[in-house]
Amino acid sequence: MSSVGGSSLKDALAGLLTVAARAGVSEDSARAEGLSLAAALAESAPGAPADWAAVTPGATTQDFFDAAVRGRRWRGAPTAVLSELVAQSSPEKIPYAEALAEVASASCSLGEPTMRVIGNASVAAAAQLQAAGARPLQVSSTPAAPAAPEKTEEPAPVEPERTVEELLAELDALTGLEKVKREVHRQVAVLRVEKLRTEAGLKSPTITRHLVFVGNPGTGKTTVARLVSGIYKALGLLSKGQLVEVDRSELVAGYLGQTATKTAEVVASAAGGVLFIDEAYSLTSGDQGTDQYGREAVDTLVKEMEDRRDDLVVIVAGYPEPMQTFIAANPGLASRFRTTIGFDDYTDAELTDILTGLAEAADYELTPEALEHFQVILSSTPRGRSFGNGRFARNVLEAAIGRHAWRLRDVTAPTTDQLRQILAVDLTDEELHPPTGPGSTAVGTELLSEDQTVPPEQGEQA
Repeated sequence: MSSVGGSSLKDALAGLLTVAARAGVSEDSARAEGLSLAAALAESAPGAPADWAAVTPGATTQDFFDAAVRGRRWRGAPTAVLSELVAQSSPEKIPYAEALAEVASASCSLGEPTMRVIGNASVAAAAQLQAAGARPLQVSSTPAAPAAPEKTEEPAPVEPERTVEELLAELDALTGLEKVKREVHRQVAVLRVEKLRTEAGLKSPTITRHLVFVGNPGTGKTTVARLVSGIYKALGLLSKGQLVEVDRSELVAGYLGQTATKTAEVVASAAGGVLFIDEAYSLTSGDQGTDQYGREAVDTLVKEMEDRRDDLVVIVAGYPEPMQTFIAANPGLASRFRTTIGFDDYTDAELTDILTGLAEAADYELTPEALEHFQVILSSTPRGRSFGNGRFARNVLEAAIGRHAWRLRDVTAPTTDQLRQILAVDLTDEELHPPTGPGSTAVGTELLSEDQTVPPEQGEQA
């Protein structure tokens, strides 16, 4: 076990908890997501579980991998606490994002980091900073980890809440998703008029605000859900506007009775905002969904949606066909989910735009030759349900950042251009002779496919 790695993470967590206290965030919540983020970034590093457990007395290797599963969605998206701070326009949102970037940097010191870890950490740190509106990540002159941003001396002033027009403009600026944009605009218009009619004392039909998002992985569903939560808040339909993203594992417990309590607690955490349930059909179909626990979670969800109908929106997401079956399986769901929005796969040109945006957010630049090589990669990559869409682009960038760092390993004083530029060779599967050792990971195709089909979804749409 490396005491340096554990110590570095311990210091980063301490900084995170300091900011959390100022923001009024519970210590347990901040620590849990900091540990989950670090585990998700370092899970491919040999020896990382032991270093990670060093900062959590009594933690086991299984705890490390369980935390990694929970934190994977934050490799390309803001954490749950940061999302809430952003939704609240908290003055601590940028300091908290910077503290998360410190945690990402510390993850590179856990165990024997692979180049995958370096790429993961760079993209994850950039995602936190970008979500909070902070400056782009500054790349270290030592190609070993993303540099921690400078400390903010004073809390930033409270920013004015964003308007519906500003949020819709951000939606319109996303790559692709033309049908999605039209449907969200239509939904906003309908809900706005309904609200105005109610305020004017006119009769108005009750319009359900809950949504079904269908599409393949990596098509921007979580990104749009996050914008929808802000739009609904700006319309005055939600009190907070935070997004809480969960899957089956976070709703279902180990025995009957406990599942209802667990689901109710998750819904309570989303009150005032949007609860986003990914692969929701896993609750009612397949080997897992045939048990009583999934049905108990759905029954509890339906009840909570009714009890909190004035200040909660639920968005369920997944593949088109299974989602249709899921909604039809429960009358309570069918009556509440009446609007379905389809997310198309990205074209090659759109994926190139996403890759470029992700690189810019992490303060990297892809050379024209690198972009041309990315086109070659896309043309030779099979497209199917497991393709990953924007998530594929993020995985390519993460791997390229690792190769970039290894390419500069012997450059004593690299120039700023060298530190920023991703070359075509950084996108190749050519073996770059990385450090060897028990469990070390080669820099090759496996870096592109390690988890194309698992959360997170942000980063698929940068």
